[in-house]
Amino acid sequence: MKGKITTHILLLALLLFNLKLNDGQPVIRAAWSANPQTPLLKWQYGGCYSSWCETGWYSSPAVTDLDGDGSLEVIGSAYSIFVLDGATGTLKWQVSSGHDRSQPGANNVGRTWPGIVVADLEGDGDLEIVTAHSGGYLSVYNHLGYFKPGWPQNPSSGELRGLSVYDLDGDGILEIITTGAVSDKVNTWVFESDGTLGQGWPQLSNDSGYAWGIFNDNAAIGNVDSDAEGELIIPSDVHYICAYQPDGTQIQANPIYGDKAWGKVGVWESLETELRGWGTCRPEDERSERYRPNFAHSAATIGDVNGDGVNEVVVTGNVYDCISGYPSKYNGVYIFSRDRSRFNMDGFNWNTPPIDTGAPLSEDYNRIENAQPNPVLADLDSDGNLEILYPSYDGRMHAFWLDKSEHGNWPYAVYNPAVGVYHFASEPVVVDLDNDGFAEVIFSSWAEKGSGLTGKLYILDYLGNVIQEINLPDPFGSADWNGALPAPTLANIDSDADLEVVLNTAHSGLVAYDLPGTANARILWGTGRANYQRTGSFLQGNLSASVKQVDRILANSGESLNYTIVLRNPGPALPNVIVSDNLPTGTQYLGGLWASSGSYDLSGDVITWNGAVNTSKPVTITFTLIIGGQIDSPQMITNTAEIEDGLDKTYVRQATTVANGYAVFIPLNFHKNSP
Repeated sequence: MKGKITTHILLLALLLFNLKLNDGQPVIRAAWSANPQTPLLKWQYGGCYSSWCETGWYSSPAVTDLDGDGSLEVIGSAYSIFVLDGATGTLKWQVSSGHDRSQPGANNVGRTWPGIVVADLEGDGDLEIVTAHSGGYLSVYNHLGYFKPGWPQNPSSGELRGLSVYDLDGDGILEIITTGAVSDKVNTWVFESDGTLGQGWPQLSNDSGYAWGIFNDNAAIGNVDSDAEGELIIPSDVHYICAYQPDGTQIQANPIYGDKAWGKVGVWESLETELRGWGTCRPEDERSERYRPNFAHSAATIGDVNGDGVNEVVVTGNVYDCISGYPSKYNGVYIFSRDRSRFNMDGFNWNTPPIDTGAPLSEDYNRIENAQPNPVLADLDSDGNLEILYPSYDGRMHAFWLDKSEHGNWPYAVYNPAVGVYHFASEPVVVDLDNDGFAEVIFSSWAEKGSGLTGKLYILDYLGNVIQEINLPDPFGSADWNGALPAPTLANIDSDADLEVVLNTAHSGLVAYDLPGTANARILWGTGRANYQRTGSFLQGNLSASVKQVDRILANSGESLNYTIVLRNPGPALPNVIVSDNLPTGTQYLGGLWASSGSYDLSGDVITWNGAVNTSKPVTITFTLIIGGQIDSPQMITNTAEIEDGLDKTYVRQATTVANGYAVFIPLNFHKNSP
């Protein structure tokens, strides 16, 4: 009897451990992490040549349907830009960096550090690809790989390591923001979509703050002050952070710092020293006078960490001792309110940040490529607050709750001292693989140079416990190490229901793994810097690239018309989209109503569809009408679909056919003027 009682108590304890209150109701965790399925290698060596691969850096790939054929492409870059078929990894086309497809065989201008941007810059339903490279080249391509008018631009001779696009001024057109690894305080450029430099840019061009080179994809772009415009948060190679309005003017800081803008308020570990505005940097003085962060490789992220509707700014920094030699101590994390004061709300007091999070293993990229501590925001445990995750040069992945502690098994070490070979971790992505309310964290690692080892793909649960850990492919060619430096990208790249994870590796090209059992996954942070605009902030989904088509421009009475609606959303996911399509007068429904996902119905003369439109996975809706016999003269038949995104925005898409019309061919004569 005692044994049975003990067993029952143990089972009850396990059950209670997996309970979580959600709006006062108990929720039992689903079993994905308890019964995980191993990621399956789908394809590898994407974009590689017959015996080698270009060296991949920190550029996260993008996934989208570039050509509107219903199949997804993977777009990645090491030096060249590669466009691959998502399902197979086969090359569709490539261009050399700084060139387009009209220049086959051109040499690359340099490597690609920031993630690939894919976005509809002009709101015309056509996607553009934006890339930035060493040599200071900034390129905008149409979906076929040819330069858009006004591009490329070459704003700097230094490497462009930061790239984002965002509608800064709210006019419906996305601006292009790039930052440079330069030896100058002028480190940030904003371009219009036509290649002209934005008014008030580049910055920093005055004495409103302090700035220097930007050696990682540091910028965060988003709405910090709840107005109708976007702001730019720009950490750089100083202990200051600049914050700009769309016109390049600095945002004013809280009066506790005096009459200063963000960029003139230095960041110190000690708030007391920060408020004073300076420290002694003398070795005999206490650390509060000496410890401050440098932001050369430190990214910012914008998000509402405590769920009160107001965004905060989260920044990591390389905290160093400002005595002679400037020794690095640890990667610290800071939360700032929109007025630059330190976050202190709802009992979460970040006036004093977490300290001594882990000393650096190495900062020598000749030994191992540097860890980039890009902060990721995600609600791991569904409590309404965002946790802060970032990789560090201490060889660990960190996850801080707002109580300033790391729960469970966090931080998680990818470096094993017993092996003696350094490994670092990439920026993570976060996804609730089985939609049970508890997120999983996915990231990659890379090995020390000359080790002959490769990095791994990790899947951890929300408390930092390993679910899956598999070796990445060996290097292809003569390289003596491998791994993946950038954040993975999550997307459904084929025709099944499950997600895949795509990685841009150092020496085995682009690689994709199937994630079985993830058909109901909920992506929280799905690629490098949060989204394909690479903003380091949370965007609303956007259906502006959705289209409606008909297979005939001319048709006669009694003939059929095949309609296709494609809903495209660059992300984040839109869970409650509704489509209404009223059949045009003079037509009847013939059949063929189908959708690739969601629910659809025909009631009277109205076709409806509702469901989710997820990141980079288009939804296709098809149906067939017939032209009635009552139309016996030339007439325009316009079929209109209204698409409601669930966020109070409606898109109208139309397809027109001329019934009983005639095709008329008009000869055109072109005359060349004499010189």
